[in-house]
Amino acid sequence: MTDRKQFFHDVNKVVIKIGTSSITKRNCDETKENCSIDPVFMEGVAAQVFELRKHGKEVILVSSGAIGVGLHEMGIAPKPRAIPIRQAAAAVGQSLLMQDWIRAFSKYGMKVAQILLTYDFYSDRVTYLNLRNSISTLLEYGVVPIINENDCTCTNEIEAIFGDNDKLSAMVASKIDADLLVILSDIEGLFDRNPKMNSDARLISLVEKITPEIESYGGDPTSFKGVGGMRTKIKAAKICSMAGCYVVIANSDIDDVLLKILSGEDVGTLFLAERHIQKNRSRWIILSKASGTIRVDAGAKAAILGKNSLLPAGVVGVEGDFGRGDVVKLECSGRVFAKGITDYTSEELMEIKGAHTDQIENILGYKNYDNVIKTENIGFMDSSEHPE
Repeated sequence: MTDRKQFFHDVNKVVIKIGTSSITKRNCDETKENCSIDPVFMEGVAAQVFELRKHGKEVILVSSGAIGVGLHEMGIAPKPRAIPIRQAAAAVGQSLLMQDWIRAFSKYGMKVAQILLTYDFYSDRVTYLNLRNSISTLLEYGVVPIINENDCTCTNEIEAIFGDNDKLSAMVASKIDADLLVILSDIEGLFDRNPKMNSDARLISLVEKITPEIESYGGDPTSFKGVGGMRTKIKAAKICSMAGCYVVIANSDIDDVLLKILSGEDVGTLFLAERHIQKNRSRWIILSKASGTIRVDAGAKAAILGKNSLLPAGVVGVEGDFGRGDVVKLECSGRVFAKGITDYTSEELMEIKGAHTDQIENILGYKNYDNVIKTENIGFMDSSEHPE
């Protein structure tokens, strides 16, 4: 059995993602949609965070639950895809959720701060740096940041009943250089098959690398719910692995589950991080939402992988409408292998694709740069599916 203490010895910054099923686990109707907050559970989380802080840990929460709480408060149970109603419920539920978090943490003399984000929020580097600075400042002043997706305006994940902030928590952990992401839910961890349907399902304690076999344990990607929401959690672990951040998926019903995890007990499933950690700028590029796609030939791909810049001669196609400074996907033979910050707009690239550098000015009447994308503005994907 792996000694988790060796991995967690130097863990200082921890992101804790808490699912709706945990926050409302004792107070839902039979649909599991209409839920009220469980204050006892929230106070238990606050107590554990208080203990972690006493041991020098920095803690950030990513809290789901706004939609379910809002539906309960409004006395409605809409169909899963009634997005406007769910957005309204999120607006109602978020304020109630924060009131209860404030009450829970105030019992231990701690203050909290609300941060609402959308996925697009991460695609602007200046905004991303402001987020890092804000969270760092809050932590310096002893405030616990509590993050949620801005469901009132975001439709990216809201359509899925259990699209429960897993990706958001991984993005946050990655971008603030967290050492560990703990995902608390109503499941024990990753099983090799659906434990609700197979009595011999085996809990996997350690995942050293996320292989296609491990991904298959997440369930059928075409199913509406997946297997206990595990598919989105595995994707979250992939994002964190690239950032050098460990991930533990565990059941929130376990007494003092956070304290047990941080003390190195064998709780839930531990996903190890990659040893090679990409630089912050590369990681930001990879995780940013792309505004379009630049298709390149095999020679250009080889040059890019060899740490060279992308030249217009290697561009064979352009998709989307993007401007200078936008993040775009780099695709070859139908596969995305990198992302980069372009120095030319989509319209300009349509004019100069396939051209030599010394032809740019004659074609456009001006020249921004010799390169379409400079090598320092390129981030490489791994061989698996990218996070978007």
